[in-house]
Amino acid sequence: MQTILGAGGTIGQPLAKELAAYTNKIRLVSRKPVKVNEGDELFPADLTDRSQVFKAIEGSAIVYLVIGFPYSIKVWRKEWPALMRNVIDACKEYKAKLVFFDNVYMYDKTAIPHMTEESPINPPSKKGKVRAAILQMLMDEVKQQQLTAVIARAADFYGPGKGNTSVLNEVVYKNFLQGKKANWFASAEKKHTYTYGPDAAKGTALLGNTPDAFNQVWHLPTNPNALTGRQFIELFAKEMNVAPKFSALPQWMASAIGLFVPIMKELAEMFYQYDRDYIFDSSKFNKRFQFTPTTYEEGIRATVKG
Repeated sequence: MQTILGAGGTIGQPLAKELAAYTNKIRLVSRKPVKVNEGDELFPADLTDRSQVFKAIEGSAIVYLVIGFPYSIKVWRKEWPALMRNVIDACKEYKAKLVFFDNVYMYDKTAIPHMTEESPINPPSKKGKVRAAILQMLMDEVKQQQLTAVIARAADFYGPGKGNTSVLNEVVYKNFLQGKKANWFASAEKKHTYTYGPDAAKGTALLGNTPDAFNQVWHLPTNPNALTGRQFIELFAKEMNVAPKFSALPQWMASAIGLFVPIMKELAEMFYQYDRDYIFDSSKFNKRFQFTPTTYEEGIRATVKG
């Protein structure tokens, strides 16, 4: 049995589709799971409840932790450490391998222009500190040989799907859909790499089903041909046949707006990822699995088509 915790999210659904290439025993766990493959086992659960985490993981050979909590530091501080502890304990109890879908928030600010699996961990944000703490919790268990796990790390991502709430989808694609100008943060002239959601799902499934990939950190496949924010906006505008109008929001303004719009308050501390080039290097994965990431032109076209 391969079990997805957070099966209703942006990565959970395409991951379930990819896992069908490896097994016909897939358990989808979320508050209201919906079948992706005909034979999927649906397991409704509240993953903030320790007992339900254990019930969801029991009988699993591989567990994928891909849940996404609301983008709030208060929620993250409360829910992430408890969930990671419960998932680790349950995986140890039932001898299940763990695949953790991670992000880049724990990296040092100076690593952002060229992130690799060896980049230093020194989070400059509150949310990054939460992510670093739960990562350390997991890696301590691996080092003590108490747990077999793999870190599947993605950059900012984008892609098709109505439920995709990634930043690029929200502030560019959905703004254009609503007849608004696109938004960007800090500088639209800095280069950025984005992980295409379906590539991330394919890579996560591949790592989970490759025994010698475990007990390592892997950057999920991401196209290395970075574009500037302006170029991403222009690509979306071209596919959607709209004018590539946008506004770049400075950090001080986001902080000010955050007094009235909570999500802006949460985003303000992440502006360091937009005021410099942001290059996510997945060459380790690409070489190991002979994988060619989706181009941005193809990915944006698929996103617009839905």
